[in-house]
Amino acid sequence: MTTTPQPPANPPIELADPTGPFKSAPDTRPRMPEPLPVKLVTIEHAHLPAAAGREPQLDEFYVGLLGFERKPPLESLVYRAENFDLAFDVLEPPLERDTMRPLGIEVRSLAELAAALIDRQIEHIRQKGLLPGHDSILLQDPAGNWISLTESRPV
Repeated sequence: MTTTPQPPANPPIELADPTGPFKSAPDTRPRMPEPLPVKLVTIEHAHLPAAAGREPQLDEFYVGLLGFERKPPLESLVYRAENFDLAFDVLEPPLERDTMRPLGIEVRSLAELAAALIDRQIEHIRQKGLLPGHDSILLQDPAGNWISLTESRPV
């Protein structure tokens, strides 16, 4: 009984000649923007009160320090996080607050943010969690709203 030789299950791959001319073409696909470094810990867009005239300080705090993006039109005071928007209701002082509950914001690195807060001499409280790695920073934004910063954990 004679058997015919079978071809190999995975034939060898042949490579193209690398010495030939190479021409790169620009990628014409639309670019996808990078995700923002902050997330709001809410189930919908958040609204906070702010006194009139605090817009430059709020821009420096939310855009410059935390990494939010200011949404147009510039007449409204709205900042975009990765998942939701944070809108400010600009009111004339004195402001009345319904609650003292802080707005939760996730940042990429709590240690880097703590160093930036120290450099900018922004008063804050570092809170240790019950479990390792569940620390947070509690502070007030320039409008006097309480903010709780936590570190985002990759899934």
